[in-house]
Amino acid sequence: MRALIWVQHLLGVGHAVRAGAIARALREEGVAVTLVTGASLPSSVDTQGVEVTTLPAARASDPAFSAIIDDNGRKVDDAFWQRRRDILLALADRIDPDIVVTEAFPLARRAFRTELVPFLQKLRAKPRRPIIAASVRDILVRKPPDKERAMADLALAYYDKLLIHSDPQLVRLEHSFGEAERLAPLVTYTGYVNSSSAVPAPDGDGEGEVIVSCGGGAVGQTILRAALSARLHSSHAATCLWRVLAGPHLSPGDFAALAKAAPAGIVVERARRDFPDLLKRARLSVSQAGYNTAVDILQAKVPALFVPFAAGSETEQTQRADLFAIHGLAVVVPEEALSAKNLARAVDQAMQLRPMAVPVSLDGAQKTAKLLIAAAKRGS
Repeated sequence: MRALIWVQHLLGVGHAVRAGAIARALREEGVAVTLVTGASLPSSVDTQGVEVTTLPAARASDPAFSAIIDDNGRKVDDAFWQRRRDILLALADRIDPDIVVTEAFPLARRAFRTELVPFLQKLRAKPRRPIIAASVRDILVRKPPDKERAMADLALAYYDKLLIHSDPQLVRLEHSFGEAERLAPLVTYTGYVNSSSAVPAPDGDGEGEVIVSCGGGAVGQTILRAALSARLHSSHAATCLWRVLAGPHLSPGDFAALAKAAPAGIVVERARRDFPDLLKRARLSVSQAGYNTAVDILQAKVPALFVPFAAGSETEQTQRADLFAIHGLAVVVPEEALSAKNLARAVDQAMQLRPMAVPVSLDGAQKTAKLLIAAAKRGS
C-alpha cells in the first residue's frame, strides 16, 4: 500500500510535525509513504524510511501572513505555482497512491488550491481512485462565512474523510468552523496527535522548574524576554529555577543576547528534544498555545500559562488557550497585555492550579494510520 502526504508550513512548524508523525505511523503499519513538503522540514521530524519530496519552498512574509513568498523573499507568481503543480501531478502518476492526505487543506491553506485542486481532480479521475483525506488540527482560524462555505464545498467535492486531530470531549470542529454541520458525514475524530519524542531528560533537569518555551521560535521572543524579568516579581516562583528554551528559528545573535541578559536563577538554552520529559517533572509550563505544546502539556498533566499568538487575524491559539482555561488546565495572558509584572502575576495564579487528569485521547497518529488503511482496503 502506498500513501502520499502533502504538507505546507508557513511560519510555525506544527503542521510539519503532525504530518511527520502520521507518516511515521503509516510507515510502522507497513505502508510506503511519500511526504511532499513545501518548506524545509524541522530536524525533529523523523523521516527515516519515508520518501521526502520538496516542492519549491513557500513561507509567510510576516507573522500576519500578509503574503506568501519564496526562498528569495519574492512574492510567488503564476510560474511558481505551475512548477509546484507539475511536480504534484507527476507524483500522482509515479506513486499511484492508495491513500492521499492533505494537511489542513481544504479547511485551511486556501492559497494552495491553485496547485491542489488540479492534483485532486487528477486523483479522482484515476481508474483506481485513492482514499482522499484531510488532516485537520483541533482548532481552525475563523474565516468569513463565504470563505468557510467555499472550503466546505471543496471538501464535499473531493474528499472521503476529514480527520480531526482532537478529542471531541475537549474540542469539536463546530467550535471553530461555521460549516461543520454540512461536513458531519465526512468527519472522524482521531484524538490528538502526540508527536513527542520519548527522549529522557538527565536526572534532576526540570524537577520543580518553570519551563518557558516558544515552539520553533519564529515568533514568541517577547515571552522569553519577559520571563527574564518576571521571576523577580513572582511570589510563588521566585525560588524555582526557570528554564527558558529558545526555538531553533531564533537567530544566533538574539539567542546570545537572551543568554547574556539572564539573571541568576534562570537558565537559557536552545529547545531540547527531551522537552516532554522536562514538562512531566516541571511545576509550571509558560508558552504560547500551539497545538504541539498543548499536546505535550496534556500528556505531562502540568499546569500551564498561555500567552497565545494572536498577530493579524489569528484566532486559533487564543481559542485553544481559552478552552484549556475553561477546563481548569491553564491561565491565559493576552499577547497585548504581556509584561514582566503581568507575567509574574499570572505565574503565581497558574501555580495554584491543580489540573485534574482530563481523559483525552493522545494516540491520534496511530488511529489516523489505521483509519486510512482500513478505508483504503474497503475502498471508501
